[in-house]
Amino acid sequence: MATVHVPPMMQKFTDGERLVEVEGTNVRLIIEALEAKYPGTGKWLREGSQLRPGIAVAIDGETATMGLIQSVGPDSEVHFIPAIGGG
Repeated sequence: MATVHVPPMMQKFTDGERLVEVEGTNVRLIIEALEAKYPGTGKWLREGSQLRPGIAVAIDGETATMGLIQSVGPDSEVHFIPAIGGG
């Protein structure tokens, strides 16, 4: 199973869990598995059939460039990274 590092803003859906494990072979399936296990996460991460604007994904330390179809290995670490606002 992939290990997902849950950003602080999303931990309200995971009962404060910072790390969760879910199965999925691409980012879309990881998000679907998160939504099934932790309702609300899918809406927080996705807008329609795309990642929500301002959300980046890193898999095994590399920024995902293919969006929801980016491959995820069975032992991958997945980070959902919200944009930092301010100025």
